[in-house]
Amino acid sequence: MIKKTALVVTAAAGLALTVLPGTADATPGQGVSAVTIFDHVIGNTDYVLKEITLAPGGSTGWHYHPGQVTGYVKQGVLSHNDSSCAGDGVYHAGQIVSEESGPGYVHIGRNLGSTPVVLDVLYQSPAGQPLAVDMPNPGCSFE
Repeated sequence: MIKKTALVVTAAAGLALTVLPGTADATPGQGVSAVTIFDHVIGNTDYVLKEITLAPGGSTGWHYHPGQVTGYVKQGVLSHNDSSCAGDGVYHAGQIVSEESGPGYVHIGRNLGSTPVVLDVLYQSPAGQPLAVDMPNPGCSFE
């Protein structure tokens, strides 16, 4: 039960950034939809769980998270790149994705496959902060 909860929390975190307002020259997500499962503040932390779906060819857009994000891949294959353009992970159904927080870890998640990617993502953000902050493409040949 704890493992599944951790996975759901991780997935929710990834989804949140696809629904936040962007910055100038930001690369917004494409083919992304999210459903909030829960959103609760405890102390100074906002816990948000989302189910995020990336359509084939979709992406989260470039972004970073002010807080911790943990996701669980329920379906499909998520390709993940950091701001150096290098792939920093390929996550298949049943795997957990953990992302670093802060503006020093700009990244993008993409669905390069032919079936939707479905994630359960848990965001643990400082209360009052966005779940994700959109950023411009750091110079990669892909969105």
